[in-house]
Amino acid sequence: MPTNPDRSLPPTAVANAAKRFLAGRIDYERSRSMPNSEEAFKLDRMRELLQRLDNPQNRFAVVHVAGTKGKGSTSAMIAGVLTAAGYRTGLFTSPHLERVEERIVIDGKPCTPEELATLVELVRPTVEQMDRAAAGGSSENGPTYFEILTAMAIVHFARRGVKAAVLEVGLGGRLDSTNVCQPRVSVITSISLDHTQQLGNTLAAIAGEKAGIIKPGVPVVSGVTSPEPRDVIRRIAAERGCQLVEFGVDFDVDYHPPRRLESAPSLPTFDYKKPASTGAAACSTAENALASVPIGLLGRHQGANAAIAVAVIEQLRLNGWSIPDEAIRRGLAEVRWPARVEVVARRPTVLLDAAHNAASIRALAEVLEESFSVRRRLLVFATTEGKDVAGMLRHLRGRFDHVILTKYLENPRGIPAERLHALATACWGDSSAPCRASVIEIAATPADAWAAVHRLAQPDDLVCITGSFFLAAEMRRQIDARPLGAAVAGCQSNA
Repeated sequence: MPTNPDRSLPPTAVANAAKRFLAGRIDYERSRSMPNSEEAFKLDRMRELLQRLDNPQNRFAVVHVAGTKGKGSTSAMIAGVLTAAGYRTGLFTSPHLERVEERIVIDGKPCTPEELATLVELVRPTVEQMDRAAAGGSSENGPTYFEILTAMAIVHFARRGVKAAVLEVGLGGRLDSTNVCQPRVSVITSISLDHTQQLGNTLAAIAGEKAGIIKPGVPVVSGVTSPEPRDVIRRIAAERGCQLVEFGVDFDVDYHPPRRLESAPSLPTFDYKKPASTGAAACSTAENALASVPIGLLGRHQGANAAIAVAVIEQLRLNGWSIPDEAIRRGLAEVRWPARVEVVARRPTVLLDAAHNAASIRALAEVLEESFSVRRRLLVFATTEGKDVAGMLRHLRGRFDHVILTKYLENPRGIPAERLHALATACWGDSSAPCRASVIEIAATPADAWAAVHRLAQPDDLVCITGSFFLAAEMRRQIDARPLGAAVAGCQSNA
């Protein structure tokens, strides 16, 4: 098996060739429709891929993170704390915003294009062997885009000698390609309705899929508080003999939002709380809870995610990991996670958010209310087929003076702006205006939407761009190419 790509080619050409190989795989993230059969997502193929690569997933400790929302941010927080504590830490997340290298991170640094090319060449012969076997009738397909990326990340972490890796589930949990690991801690951040065709149309059904990451005897940290999915997680954890640590029962949070972020940067803080009845033996913060801990991400939902991250750290401490409180403070303060209520400019304030379901949009709306005070609000919105568009629109109702509906171009599942307009009209109705001035317009492309923002936005306004990771990625390129207002250095570090 080759260990390096062709060095006779320029580095850019090598990296582009690697990305072309990945782009040629089945990619459900960018398919017009997603399958809803177990055959498409079964784990046998992933297990075989890793076995052929000599099971690199067994060479480091794993924290495995699932959840409908918050799993990426929580994963980044856990990884940031472990890095701050001195452990070389890998982080695998999805999707990416601009470059696939963003998914594979060690100690806060994405893998380089050259490293990505090397990883492709390391796994490619094995993938091609499996492709030939599949063509011979042994299975339906060879490894998919996400399976290959998962394997590449695991190989990268093993080669670089990480002590721990935080693996974010891509979809669901039970049948996700990351669910071949044996974690030290399993994490379920939240349960809400999303990907219902694949995961089920009830919270209980979705919880069952997410709880598929729970392994016998492995402690579970859960941020789920709604009774229906919480009961499912409790039952499965009990059946598998797992200690279950629950938000609102074993730990809690007080969140302190920053104010008037349109004017000056400020970080939110939170207090991590534990009921006295749990006793001091649980962790060093049991009697004197961590107080006034800064977070590099905005929103009460991020305060909850940060508390979940601390609860995970406590479990690792109980298993002998040396993670001081100062590492928690530094790791959480320094965490950055693009397009999560990210302020990218001021005067006017431009806010980029990848919220793509109703629960995430509700969390975004809460941040807008408590942390910004502006003259007018403008919304740029696009989203994806199969999402709860009506639920998202309900949480956006009445919060914006001008709405620009658009469609991103690089994923075929984007909903046409004209159909979004019809959905918004039906959802918001005539009796209750969707925004203070009732102005809604259609922009055919993200470039057209950004041109409309340039035409409309004044220095004291706020522009919120949300609805999809894919919209966030395409709009970021528009923002970079044609800035509006004063760019925020480091973006989230100043928000």
